[in-house]
Amino acid sequence: MRLKMLTLCSALLMTCGVATANQPNVYGLSEKALLPELDLEVPAKLDTGAVTASLSAQNINLFKRDGEDWVRFELAVEGEQEGKELELPVVRISQIKRRAADIPEGETKDYTSRPVIEMAVCMGGVKENIEVNLTDRTSFSYPLLIGSTALQQFDAMVDPSLEYSAGNPECTS
Repeated sequence: MRLKMLTLCSALLMTCGVATANQPNVYGLSEKALLPELDLEVPAKLDTGAVTASLSAQNINLFKRDGEDWVRFELAVEGEQEGKELELPVVRISQIKRRAADIPEGETKDYTSRPVIEMAVCMGGVKENIEVNLTDRTSFSYPLLIGSTALQQFDAMVDPSLEYSAGNPECTS
């Protein structure tokens, strides 16, 4: 009798959506993301088909500081922070495969190089330090794209029928 009651209670908890330690965080196709170091909240597209995360930036310039690679760029996001110039250390240079339609005629290079920085990103109540490449995303609806590598860090499961299911970002420290 006690075992039946325990099984019933467990089933009820799972049905009601109460998370257990081994369940992933469920996010929608798009979520609000907070970049705490920039005091910036942006809409983000969660894309399991992309490997890396990308942040919209313009006037991207690599330079050396004390022998290390750094990048200077302007945020290309709507709002108060639009055009804000930032200088951050480069973690690595990413080689992003280009679609055939994006390669100009006569050019053979099928990838584009992008600087990658590390930054904290908060979705719902979860904050992770992720790698983000910089590229101009102003022609896209979302200034931040979060790819599969970062989604794994968030222990994320993406439900494409949902949008903004995690609510407002509420990460502390």
